[in-house]
Amino acid sequence: MESLNKNDLKGLMIKVPEVTIFFWIIKVLCTTVGETFADFLNINLGFGLEITSIIMGVAFTVALFTQFRAKKYIPGIYWLTVVLISVFGTLITDNMVENMNVRLTTSIIMFTTLLSATFIVWFISEKTLSIHSIFTAKREVFYWLAILFTFALGTAVGDYVAEELSLGYTLTGLIVFGIITAVFISWKYLKFNSILTFWIAYVLTRPLGASLGDFLSQPKSLGGLGIGATYTSIIFLSAILLVVVFLTATKMDKITRNKERKSLAEISGTKKSIFIQASVICSVFIVAGIFIGSYAASHIKTIANKNDLSSELTSFISIENDMKGYIAANDLKDARSKADGLENEWDSQEGSLRPQNQKQWTEIDSTIDRVLTSVRSTDNVGKCKSTIENSLKVLAQINSSNNS
Repeated sequence: MESLNKNDLKGLMIKVPEVTIFFWIIKVLCTTVGETFADFLNINLGFGLEITSIIMGVAFTVALFTQFRAKKYIPGIYWLTVVLISVFGTLITDNMVENMNVRLTTSIIMFTTLLSATFIVWFISEKTLSIHSIFTAKREVFYWLAILFTFALGTAVGDYVAEELSLGYTLTGLIVFGIITAVFISWKYLKFNSILTFWIAYVLTRPLGASLGDFLSQPKSLGGLGIGATYTSIIFLSAILLVVVFLTATKMDKITRNKERKSLAEISGTKKSIFIQASVICSVFIVAGIFIGSYAASHIKTIANKNDLSSELTSFISIENDMKGYIAANDLKDARSKADGLENEWDSQEGSLRPQNQKQWTEIDSTIDRVLTSVRSTDNVGKCKSTIENSLKVLAQINSSNNS
């Protein structure tokens, strides 16, 4: 670790904001945008998952470069980087699941390992994980790497509980909110270490924000408000902009010199107490994980009796045939209306179909995404018809399969 004293701190500017109520408000708003804006680009604008990932990867890289070039904390630059990293982190997990056929459980294990490794190397190198100490380039690298992995991990955890365990995003959001409340109580009243509880809450706000986004954007038939990904993204991006403008004007989230001096105390805090607290929290999460794992095993066993999706795709085939008819009649308006119905039907059955056969589910998910993208993003009747016909072949083949 670099040898830093109070005099050294005077010449250094901390590159991140103070953790206030506004910090957590914007963080949740950013995670919601991460969920809805990725869907907006991927499906509503028809870019597809790969192109969306490239676009957001480039945008995130530019924003991060600008953040590193800045000499101090600038709210607009910092929070733009967080918004983009939230979208990019979501897309990393989505690509692993949909394009690489990686199970969500595998993603959770992988990102947990990467995040833990980041924290371990960060602590060994700098002797602290405090955000009040982000005043060197090395620490900023560790910080943003940890942020990226928290978004990817939060996405995987949220999707696993909501989709594979079929609890839905609303119930998942309530569960996560309850855990965050417990973490807050541990910090506020049980005096748990602020750095430890901060990073736990940072991970958990990702599935909380995603649940909120899905609740607002999903149709009423699925328990949502039916606002849609487009308007949800606009609403939350506008809210983020307003809060950032407010913070820029008031400087309420700027870390003061007192906080900088406090960071020295955090660096030299007692390792024993932090280790005990971390052990307690890990034990709680292990017990919760065992309970959820047992539930998952029981739940999946009850719905995965035949290990394939034969005879269960009739509704999707029917909707796509209707869409094909509208396309043939050059009626794109009704075809797009049917596309909404197709998406809603797929979302509503995902929890029961996905555990039965992950490979088939991924194949169907990909072909339905292509249909939705084609119908919504182009007026080329021939292309739409060809995409739907290819999808119908995939659905018909799986629907008539008899895998063991």
